[in-house]
Amino acid sequence: MTSKINIHKEADVMVITVNNPPINAGSTEVRQGLLDAVLLFQDDPSALAAIIIGGGNTFIAGSDIKEFSQPLAEPHLPSVIEAIEDCPKPVVCALHGAALGGGFELALGCDARIALEGTVIGLPEVTLGIIPGAGGTQRLPRLIGIEKSIELICGGVRIKAAEALKLGIINKLVNDDLLGNAITYARSLIGQKSRIRDIASPQADADSVLIASQKALKAGKNRPNIQLAIEMISNAMTMPIDQGLATERDVFQTLRVGVEAKALRHQFFAERKLFKALGANELKPKSLERIAVIGAGTMGSGITIACLTAGYSVLMLDQNEAALESGVKKVTDYYDSRVSSGKLLADKAVAILKGFTFSTQWPEIASSDLVIEAVFEDMQVKHAVFQKIEEYANSDALLASNTSYLNIDAIAEKTSNPARVFGLHFFSPAQVMKLIEIVRCKATSLSVMTAGLQFAKRLGKTPVISANAFGFIGNRIYVAYRRQCEFMLEEGAYPEQIDQALEEYGFAMGPFAVADMSGLDIAWAMRKSLAASRNPEHRYVNIPDALCLAGRFGRKTGLGYYQYPQGAKSGVVDPLVKQMIEEASTSKGIVRRTFTAEEIVNRVLLAMMNEIAHLVSEKIVGDVTDCDVALVNGYGFPRWCGGPVFIAREMGKEKLHAEIDELALLSGPGFMKANLDGLFE
Repeated sequence: MTSKINIHKEADVMVITVNNPPINAGSTEVRQGLLDAVLLFQDDPSALAAIIIGGGNTFIAGSDIKEFSQPLAEPHLPSVIEAIEDCPKPVVCALHGAALGGGFELALGCDARIALEGTVIGLPEVTLGIIPGAGGTQRLPRLIGIEKSIELICGGVRIKAAEALKLGIINKLVNDDLLGNAITYARSLIGQKSRIRDIASPQADADSVLIASQKALKAGKNRPNIQLAIEMISNAMTMPIDQGLATERDVFQTLRVGVEAKALRHQFFAERKLFKALGANELKPKSLERIAVIGAGTMGSGITIACLTAGYSVLMLDQNEAALESGVKKVTDYYDSRVSSGKLLADKAVAILKGFTFSTQWPEIASSDLVIEAVFEDMQVKHAVFQKIEEYANSDALLASNTSYLNIDAIAEKTSNPARVFGLHFFSPAQVMKLIEIVRCKATSLSVMTAGLQFAKRLGKTPVISANAFGFIGNRIYVAYRRQCEFMLEEGAYPEQIDQALEEYGFAMGPFAVADMSGLDIAWAMRKSLAASRNPEHRYVNIPDALCLAGRFGRKTGLGYYQYPQGAKSGVVDPLVKQMIEEASTSKGIVRRTFTAEEIVNRVLLAMMNEIAHLVSEKIVGDVTDCDVALVNGYGFPRWCGGPVFIAREMGKEKLHAEIDELALLSGPGFMKANLDGLFE
């Protein structure tokens, strides 16, 4: 036994308990302890059946991912499962909380599975760039068939125990007393073995497998591990199980040490570090239950929906009655659509909307614990709103601004207690986008920042923390990225070429398609506001301004970097834009040249890396990996590439310095090389 495994006897049943909090991760010590326990059970003549159960709040919620970046120590999980299958006496898995990844594969290696209602099971390995590596692709198809296995494994789908019972994955579902019920069930199996490996190979119609595979590949962005997962699952139809298991393991081990899996692990840990720190924080911040959202526009409505869905009581306030009516309709229509599409039960929607109120009257915010301002991006407007908030909000309520660019310190300084003011930068649509930037002002207290993190966690958001600075983290990097793309326009590339190169690399959208979608006039207004402070000797691309002066503001006007014929879902190349770009190059004496997709992507990545290094040196970001989190969750950066910080670390300092030096020469006056050491801290 090890310290992670406890055993005790219930008469003729041995109970093997995994005790590796908080999630009972399947570490080396857990695997060794389980193997020792199974061998002990096998040799104990008084023990006729065994149960494997998780201590605390869960079964095994996955393998210890930290081990995946190094050679895996023996015993490997397949050896543990082999011992269970070879044992002549029955072993039952008792599941509660979560049985995920290796935990679920362990359960599939047992003779039966009993679960507490509400238990979540699944094989989410594909989300980490790998595939199940301990029999998941071979045993699950023997229980539920090829097509359903492709859906669950390739989608990284987690299902509740009730659905697993219907599918035949688990044998029994109970409402309480999991251990007691498991003991009774195990006794009913004494003298029997019921191994999934002994079930006949599954068969499936070729057309239905093809349809399931195509759907999975499309949803999985055609990533290599999805293709391989489909291949392994399909092997269950033709290969003897031992051959299928060995092939699966070889593929798992190869993928595990690949760059893509390493990048996804980097992102996995980066996204969770703030919540991990929050769990270790002994500070008791203000409890938030009642939220007031000021502004009923697109952002205000989205924030309201996000808060309502998380179980908060929400007051939406807008002094414009027509705007308020429109915002309320957006909220109610959202829940109506969820119900009509079958994504939300009607009674659940009714319960959520019971917490929704709306008003044009400022005194209504007095009972709110958190007031979120989500009005027009104009400093005078925001000052006026915060004056009203100061007048009517509770004196200990937290106050947040949803600004994208404006100086929140300038807002906080005009309040009586700036320590309670901070930024909550949501991304549109706020009810969908995972990223939220929590902005720390000069006077913001630690307890307020902690409360903001707890709020983000309850919303189901992925937070990053930024100091108060222009553009915060994400928009600051995005501006540098877009600027580099504009340089390439002048030098010889065209919008569609740049967009295509970046989308083929994995970006959700290219920068010029994004600009057309969001509206070119928004960035134009920002550029005009900064024009007076711009150094005239620095390189400045006039092409976006020329488009705006021509009334080309993007999709909403039907013309931007692309043409948008009526009813078109995407833009088409406009010869006039090409002409405008070529004229801009000629006016500056730039001889246009051809670009490769690789060069486009490389320049974009280097521009991002350099700007991130500036953010670190300026102390705008505390943990450099927050920049990768922001770009993946808010800006469409391909998750499987890890982010610019991860890529920089893979390149190494020497190569990065040389390439940034070359980028500086290409970018011209105004490009400032950062201290790149911050990328490696």
